[in-house]
Amino acid sequence: MASLPNSRSLAFLALKNVYQHKAYTDIALNRVIKSVGKSVVISQSDRSFACELVYGIVRRQRTLDALIDLLGKKKAAQQPPDLRIILHLGLYQLRYLDRIPASAAVNTSVELAKENNLAKLSGVVNGLLRGYIRQAESGDPLQLPEDPIVKLGIRHSFPNWIVETWLEQLSIEETDRLLAWFNQSPKIDLRVNPLRASVEKVEASFRAAGILVEGIPNLPQGLRLQSAGAVPDLPGYKEGWWVIQDSSAQLVTHLLDPQPGETIIDACAAPGGKTTHIAELMQDRGKIIACDRATKRLNKVRENAARLHLQSIQIEAGDIRDKSEFVNLADRVLLDAPCSGLGTLHKRPDIRWRQTKQAIRELFSLQRELLEQAATWVKPRGILVYATCTLNLLENEKVIQSFLSNHSNWSIQSPPKAIAGDWVTTEGWIKVYPHRHDMDGFFMVRLIRDW
Repeated sequence: MASLPNSRSLAFLALKNVYQHKAYTDIALNRVIKSVGKSVVISQSDRSFACELVYGIVRRQRTLDALIDLLGKKKAAQQPPDLRIILHLGLYQLRYLDRIPASAAVNTSVELAKENNLAKLSGVVNGLLRGYIRQAESGDPLQLPEDPIVKLGIRHSFPNWIVETWLEQLSIEETDRLLAWFNQSPKIDLRVNPLRASVEKVEASFRAAGILVEGIPNLPQGLRLQSAGAVPDLPGYKEGWWVIQDSSAQLVTHLLDPQPGETIIDACAAPGGKTTHIAELMQDRGKIIACDRATKRLNKVRENAARLHLQSIQIEAGDIRDKSEFVNLADRVLLDAPCSGLGTLHKRPDIRWRQTKQAIRELFSLQRELLEQAATWVKPRGILVYATCTLNLLENEKVIQSFLSNHSNWSIQSPPKAIAGDWVTTEGWIKVYPHRHDMDGFFMVRLIRDW
C-alpha cells in the first residue's frame, strides 16, 4: 500500500478476508494485525478502531448494501468487491459513528480507493457518500418496505429467517428491540473465583487500575467491566482471581447448583467456563468429569483449570454418545449443547450470515441424541441441566418437549430461589432475552430423574 496502514486500511484488509475469503471476523482481524504488525507498529487506538469498524460493518452489511442499492448506479452485488468494502467503510462511519466528522469519513474513503488501485472509481466513492450526507440532512435516506419481516431485516441487518424465528416468540415491537440489542458492542463480564479472591477484592483492584466495574444482579460472582485493555494484563488474571464469562453462562451453573462431594459430568465442556464454575461452587471438593470430542479445545479446559488453581476436574476426550461407562454415575449432569448460537450475535457477527435453517434442523437431531445419552448418566433423583446459547424454539422447547414425552421418569424442576427472576417461564425453564436482561440470549432447564 502507498501509505502506512491505519485503522481504516487495517479494517479494509480484514473485511477482504471476511467477504472474499470467508474468514471469521476475529480470525481475519487477528491475521491482518499480526501480519501488518511484523513491519509496522500498530497503535492501540488504530487497533481498537479497526476492530470497531470490522465488527460493526459485518453486523450491518445488509443495511449498508440497501443504502448502496438506493444511492448508487449499480446494486451492491454488482460493485467490484473492493469498492463495495470501501463504500461499507464510508457509509458505516457516516451512519453509525457520530464522533467521526462526515468530511473525514468521505476523504479517508476516497484515499482508500486510490491506495487500492481504485483511483478511477474514487469519484464514485465521493459521489455516493456525499449523496448520503445530502439526503440525511432532511431525514433517513434508508427506504424500508411495508412487509414487517423485510422491514426489520433491512433496518437492523438480519436475514429474514432469523427475524421470523423471533417473531414466532415475540411481538414486532420486542423483536425490534431484540435486533437493536444485538447490534451493540458487547460488554465484558467476569466471574470471580471465590476460592482465590473475594468480589470486593477484585472490584477494588479494577477501580485502582482506573477500570470502571459494576456488580451484576442475581449473580454473586459476576462483575461487568465498562472498558478494558488486553485481558492477560488486567489485575488478578495471572493470579486466577477471575475468568471471563457472560452473565447468562454463569446463570447456567447456578441452575445446576452443584454441591461439594458430588460427582458431576459436564457433557460438552470445552473451553471450560462452566466446568470451572462447577468446581468453584463445589469448593473444588468432589469429582467433575469434563467431556468433549474436540481434543484441542479440551486443552483450554486444562489451561483454565490450572490458572484458577482447581484440582477436581478430570478430562475425558471423545463423543459423549459413546460414553456408556458413565451410566448411573452422576449426581448431576450439565449438557450445554452445541447450538446455532443465535443468542450471541453481538459477539459473533458472522453467525447471522453463516447459519442456516437446514443446519439448525441437523442440530435439533444432534441435540436430542446428546440429551438421550446424557440422561442415562444421571442417578435416580439426580439432576440434568440442558442449556443452549440460542433463542430458537426448535433447539430449546421442542428438544425438551420431545424428551419428556418419551421419558415418563423425568420432569422439570423449578430453579433454585437464589436465581428466581422474570426469566423463569410458566413452564419452569429459564429463557434469557438480551433486550430484557442485558446479557446473552440463553435457554436452560433443570430436569430431575424421578426414579
